[in-house]
Amino acid sequence: MEITPHNTPKEVGWIEVICGCMFSGKTEELIRRLRRAQIARQNVVIFKPAVDTRYSSDHIVSHNTQSLSSTVVKNALEILELSKDAQVVGIDEAQFFSDDLIDVCEKLANMGKRVIVAGLDQDYRGKPFGPIPHLLAVAEYITKTLAICVVCGNPADRTQRITNQQELVVIGAKDIYEARCRKCHQV
Repeated sequence: MEITPHNTPKEVGWIEVICGCMFSGKTEELIRRLRRAQIARQNVVIFKPAVDTRYSSDHIVSHNTQSLSSTVVKNALEILELSKDAQVVGIDEAQFFSDDLIDVCEKLANMGKRVIVAGLDQDYRGKPFGPIPHLLAVAEYITKTLAICVVCGNPADRTQRITNQQELVVIGAKDIYEARCRKCHQV
């Protein structure tokens, strides 16, 4: 849902979650919303987990190379401390944070802040990933982005790992992952 003056909560914070598979435009949508908040002269802070070093150490970066400067944090609790003066808090790659992120987002929203979280809702096996499923349950606004299946061209909502690595978290991009639909995804 697009936030407009007619459906924007007044004098209260809220949580927006942008989720989907890899290559579906989650970070691109996060950047779009954060840029609009910056244009509106709102105080915006942006965070990414220290584990995500794919494209930049100090920017959130979409696969199509859009970027915004961000603060790297080791854990979700740092976000709470660094967001005191912010009106809008952006968090990318949220699946890499512990479940502490859920309480942090709730506290920020309860403080009257707009919290925009982007992350994978499923891991490479198609299972719920990290704090995202719980955040979906408590969010006021949810956007599920879809990619295009590289096998058949259908809408894709799954991330296919194309290497033999078995660890849950393997940082990578097109060299390790592909977008797949339900039919073409293989565990």
